[in-house]
Amino acid sequence: MATETTGHEAAGACVDAGGSAIGMPQLCADWIPNQVFWLIITLVVIYFVLSRIALPRIASVLAERQGAITNDISAAEELKRQAEEAETAYQKALADARAEAQAIGEKTRTEIKAQLDEATQEADARIAAKAAESEKAIAEIRDSAAQNVEIVAKETAEAILAALGHQADKSAIDSAVDNRLKG
Repeated sequence: MATETTGHEAAGACVDAGGSAIGMPQLCADWIPNQVFWLIITLVVIYFVLSRIALPRIASVLAERQGAITNDISAAEELKRQAEEAETAYQKALADARAEAQAIGEKTRTEIKAQLDEATQEADARIAAKAAESEKAIAEIRDSAAQNVEIVAKETAEAILAALGHQADKSAIDSAVDNRLKG
């Protein structure tokens, strides 16, 4: 048959008579055009598989990641803005609360001062009333004491004169004691 080849004709210089390869078949110069052909076919197939299937999937994953990162960054910026607004609102509320507390404290101080002034006025009035009563009582005691001194002085003068053996007239003793007490 004409289509059949013998082992020697097909093998070429890289195969011995028994059909086994001599050395490394990849380095056989007779097979290099065949290897280059299949290399080009393989690279073209790999290129089309990568460019049509793998690279679009990788690109879509990268696009999704970029979108997710962009969304996360925008969400983080929004949350940061909200946090700053919340902090500003908190600071304003704190300042308002301090101002209100200051106002309440001032109002309370004013009320307490008014109550204290009122209580002081009442106490001063009571003290003035008691002082007036005391002065009146002291004046009465003083008057009573002056009368008692006068009576005692008259009785003592009468007793002294009686002890000395003199009999004095009551009106003369009274006028002498009165003159002496007046100064």
